[in-house]
Amino acid sequence: MNNELKKRILSSIILIPIILIIIINGSFIFNLFLTICFARILYEWHMMIKNKYYYYLGIFFLIFSFYTIYKTYNLNNNHSDFLFVLLICISTDIGGFVFGKLFKGPKLTSISPNKTYSGAIGGYMFSILTVTFFFKFSLLSPNKIDTLINIYVMIILISTVSQLGDILISYFKRLSNIKDTGKIIPGHGGLLDRADGMIFAFPFSYTILSANFNFFIRKIK
Repeated sequence: MNNELKKRILSSIILIPIILIIIINGSFIFNLFLTICFARILYEWHMMIKNKYYYYLGIFFLIFSFYTIYKTYNLNNNHSDFLFVLLICISTDIGGFVFGKLFKGPKLTSISPNKTYSGAIGGYMFSILTVTFFFKFSLLSPNKIDTLINIYVMIILISTVSQLGDILISYFKRLSNIKDTGKIIPGHGGLLDRADGMIFAFPFSYTILSANFNFFIRKIK
């Protein structure tokens, strides 16, 4: 196991419980944490993009994205819908990284050479397992989704959007000739490197959840 991987695992072990505590401990602490994250990601976007023509488009999207994160957090009192989306994004990232390292295989895209088909499949599998396990044993469930099949469909959709967001930010990094957006998280890089999938997944998720996802699924059927 190389040093970067050790740093990545250690920082994840430390950060994930802290984030969960922040989420559980109420609106003021969460809003403060969210504001700090927003400021840091804006800074990393600024340093990465600077004078590119799509700079302000990215700024507007980040504002909208963090607004939907805030709104998703407040969809219900126990924050289960927020935890639902967050867990999918985190487990998709972890599953993609682990499965990609273990099984390697064909590259998913030339934009990000480290992305593989095995990693993408691993992201789906690990997100399904993680969310199922968490909500089974925590006695919580996403308030806006009332059937098991709808939950699994939503997991696949959110995981897909999260992976596409990851690839898109990788594309912007490639255009800027950088590997990471920062060095604030040991083994991970910048905050934008870790939140890249989330900033796309939350706008998508909030739009669906606030529009009554169960009705949406029934209409498709």
